Amino acid sequence: MAQYGYARVSSQLQDLTIQREALMAAGCDVVREEKVSGTSRDGRTELDTLLQFIREGDVLVVTRLDRLARSILDLSSIVKELEEKGASLKATEQPVDTSSAAGKAFLQMLGVFAEFETNLRKERQMEGILKAKQLGVYKGRPQSIDAERVKAMKAEGMSPTAIARELNIARSSVYRML
Repeated sequence: MAQYGYARVSSQLQDLTIQREALMAAGCDVVREEKVSGTSRDGRTELDTLLQFIREGDVLVVTRLDRLARSILDLSSIVKELEEKGASLKATEQPVDTSSAAGKAFLQMLGVFAEFETNLRKERQMEGILKAKQLGVYKGRPQSIDAERVKAMKAEGMSPTAIARELNIARSSVYRML
Protein backbone atom coordinates (compact mmCIF):
# COMPACT_ATOMS: atom_id res chain seq x y z
CA MET A 1 0.00 0.00 0.00
CA ALA A 2 1.35 3.38 -1.05
CA GLN A 3 0.11 6.89 -0.38
CA TYR A 4 0.19 9.37 -3.25
CA GLY A 5 -0.27 13.07 -2.62
CA TYR A 6 -1.94 15.50 -4.98
CA ALA A 7 -1.40 19.25 -4.55
CA ARG A 8 -3.07 21.89 -6.73
CA VAL A 9 -3.39 25.65 -6.86
CA SER A 10 -5.36 27.64 -9.42
CA SER A 11 -2.72 30.00 -10.78
CA GLN A 12 0.98 30.12 -11.58
CA LEU A 13 1.54 32.82 -8.95
CA GLN A 14 0.32 30.67 -6.07
CA ASP A 15 2.66 28.53 -3.97
CA LEU A 16 2.33 24.79 -3.33
CA THR A 17 4.77 24.60 -0.40
CA ILE A 18 2.18 24.31 2.40
CA GLN A 19 0.27 21.55 0.61
CA ARG A 20 3.46 19.69 -0.33
CA GLU A 21 4.74 19.78 3.27
CA ALA A 22 1.39 18.61 4.67
CA LEU A 23 1.24 15.72 2.22
CA MET A 24 4.80 14.64 2.96
CA ALA A 25 4.08 14.86 6.71
CA ALA A 26 1.01 12.64 6.13
CA GLY A 27 3.33 9.94 4.80
CA CYS A 28 2.92 10.32 1.06
CA ASP A 29 5.59 8.47 -0.89
CA VAL A 30 5.09 10.67 -3.96
CA VAL A 31 3.49 14.10 -4.32
CA ARG A 32 2.31 15.28 -7.74
CA GLU A 33 1.66 19.01 -8.16
CA GLU A 34 0.02 21.28 -10.67
CA LYS A 35 -0.98 24.89 -11.11
CA VAL A 36 -4.28 24.75 -12.96
CA SER A 37 -7.94 25.51 -12.26
CA GLY A 38 -9.90 22.84 -10.45
CA THR A 39 -13.25 23.71 -12.03
CA SER A 40 -12.84 20.81 -14.46
CA ARG A 41 -10.48 17.91 -15.09
CA ASP A 42 -9.29 19.36 -18.39
CA GLY A 43 -5.54 19.96 -18.47
CA ARG A 44 -4.90 18.28 -15.13
CA THR A 45 -2.20 15.92 -16.35
CA GLU A 46 -0.69 15.24 -12.92
CA LEU A 47 -4.05 14.10 -11.55
CA ASP A 48 -4.58 11.93 -14.62
CA THR A 49 -1.13 10.39 -14.11
CA LEU A 50 -1.93 9.58 -10.49
CA LEU A 51 -5.28 8.05 -11.36
CA GLN A 52 -3.67 5.86 -14.01
CA PHE A 53 -0.82 4.80 -11.72
CA ILE A 54 -2.73 4.14 -8.49
CA ARG A 55 -3.32 0.47 -7.63
CA GLU A 56 -5.38 -1.64 -5.24
CA GLY A 57 -4.77 -0.74 -1.62
CA ASP A 58 -3.20 2.62 -2.50
CA VAL A 59 -4.46 5.91 -1.09
CA LEU A 60 -4.79 9.25 -2.88
CA VAL A 61 -4.19 11.99 -0.31
CA VAL A 62 -5.13 15.68 -0.64
CA THR A 63 -5.06 18.44 1.94
CA ARG A 64 -8.66 19.50 1.21
CA LEU A 65 -11.30 18.29 -1.24
CA ASP A 66 -11.36 21.60 -3.11
CA ARG A 67 -7.77 20.87 -4.17
CA LEU A 68 -9.06 17.76 -5.92
CA ALA A 69 -12.39 18.89 -7.41
CA ARG A 70 -14.71 21.90 -7.48
CA SER A 71 -17.86 20.06 -8.57
CA ILE A 72 -19.68 17.14 -7.05
CA LEU A 73 -19.69 15.49 -10.49
CA ASP A 74 -15.87 15.59 -10.81
CA LEU A 75 -15.42 14.54 -7.18
CA SER A 76 -17.78 11.59 -7.60
CA SER A 77 -16.06 10.58 -10.83
CA ILE A 78 -12.62 10.59 -9.18
CA VAL A 79 -13.86 8.64 -6.15
CA LYS A 80 -15.54 6.11 -8.47
CA GLU A 81 -12.27 5.63 -10.40
CA LEU A 82 -10.42 5.07 -7.12
CA GLU A 83 -13.03 2.60 -5.85
CA GLU A 84 -12.93 0.64 -9.11
CA LYS A 85 -9.19 0.22 -8.61
CA GLY A 86 -9.58 -0.75 -4.96
CA ALA A 87 -7.94 2.49 -3.82
CA SER A 88 -9.25 5.14 -1.44
CA LEU A 89 -9.17 8.90 -0.87
CA LYS A 90 -8.10 10.78 2.25
CA ALA A 91 -7.94 14.47 3.09
CA THR A 92 -5.48 15.70 5.72
CA GLU A 93 -7.53 18.73 6.84
CA GLN A 94 -10.98 17.13 6.66
CA PRO A 95 -12.30 13.88 8.12
CA VAL A 96 -12.52 12.23 4.73
CA ASP A 97 -11.49 8.63 4.25
CA THR A 98 -13.43 6.72 1.60
CA SER A 99 -12.38 3.41 3.09
CA SER A 100 -15.16 3.90 5.70
CA ALA A 101 -18.92 4.52 5.36
CA ALA A 102 -18.77 7.65 7.53
CA GLY A 103 -15.87 8.99 5.49
CA LYS A 104 -17.81 8.47 2.26
CA ALA A 105 -20.87 10.29 3.66
CA PHE A 106 -18.77 13.21 4.87
CA LEU A 107 -17.02 13.35 1.50
CA GLN A 108 -20.31 13.77 -0.33
CA MET A 109 -21.48 16.50 2.07
CA LEU A 110 -18.25 18.44 1.62
CA GLY A 111 -18.43 18.01 -2.14
CA VAL A 112 -21.91 19.53 -2.22
CA PHE A 113 -20.73 22.52 -0.18
CA ALA A 114 -17.61 23.01 -2.34
CA GLU A 115 -19.77 23.12 -5.48
CA PHE A 116 -22.20 25.51 -3.78
CA GLU A 117 -19.32 27.81 -2.84
CA THR A 118 -18.01 27.79 -6.42
CA ASN A 119 -21.46 28.65 -7.78
CA LEU A 120 -21.84 31.50 -5.27
CA ARG A 121 -18.45 32.88 -6.26
CA LYS A 122 -19.44 32.79 -9.95
CA GLU A 123 -22.70 34.60 -9.19
CA ARG A 124 -20.89 37.31 -7.22
CA GLN A 125 -18.38 37.71 -10.03
CA MET A 126 -21.14 38.09 -12.64
CA GLU A 127 -22.96 40.60 -10.42
CA GLY A 128 -19.74 42.59 -10.10
CA ILE A 129 -19.15 42.57 -13.85
CA LEU A 130 -22.74 43.65 -14.53
CA LYS A 131 -22.43 46.53 -12.05
CA ALA A 132 -19.08 47.59 -13.56
CA LYS A 133 -20.62 47.53 -17.04
CA GLN A 134 -23.51 49.71 -15.83
CA LEU A 135 -21.00 52.19 -14.42
CA GLY A 136 -19.01 52.10 -17.65
CA VAL A 137 -15.93 50.75 -15.90
CA TYR A 138 -15.88 47.26 -17.42
CA LYS A 139 -15.56 47.12 -21.16
CA GLY A 140 -14.30 43.57 -21.55
CA ARG A 141 -11.00 42.47 -22.95
CA PRO A 142 -9.31 44.98 -25.29
CA GLN A 143 -9.50 44.04 -28.95
CA SER A 144 -6.36 42.16 -29.97
CA ILE A 145 -6.90 42.34 -33.73
CA ASP A 146 -6.54 45.59 -35.68
CA ALA A 147 -9.76 45.62 -37.73
CA GLU A 148 -8.57 48.55 -39.87
CA ARG A 149 -5.41 46.67 -40.84
CA VAL A 150 -7.45 43.59 -41.78
CA LYS A 151 -9.73 45.73 -43.96
CA ALA A 152 -6.77 47.52 -45.56
CA MET A 153 -5.08 44.20 -46.39
CA LYS A 154 -8.33 42.96 -47.96
CA ALA A 155 -8.58 46.20 -49.98
CA GLU A 156 -5.04 45.52 -51.25
CA GLY A 157 -6.36 42.26 -52.68
CA MET A 158 -5.15 39.78 -50.06
CA SER A 159 -7.30 36.71 -49.42
CA PRO A 160 -8.68 36.04 -45.92
CA THR A 161 -6.36 33.03 -45.64
CA ALA A 162 -3.31 35.15 -46.53
CA ILE A 163 -4.38 37.88 -44.08
CA ALA A 164 -4.82 35.29 -41.31
CA ARG A 165 -1.39 33.83 -42.03
CA GLU A 166 0.26 37.27 -42.15
CA LEU A 167 -1.30 38.44 -38.85
CA ASN A 168 -1.00 35.01 -37.20
CA ILE A 169 -4.72 34.88 -36.39
CA ALA A 170 -7.57 32.50 -37.18
CA ARG A 171 -9.22 32.83 -40.57
CA SER A 172 -12.60 33.02 -38.82
CA SER A 173 -11.34 36.17 -37.03
CA VAL A 174 -10.53 37.73 -40.42
CA TYR A 175 -14.04 36.98 -41.67
CA ARG A 176 -15.52 38.44 -38.48
CA MET A 177 -13.56 41.67 -39.00
CA LEU A 178 -14.65 41.90 -42.64
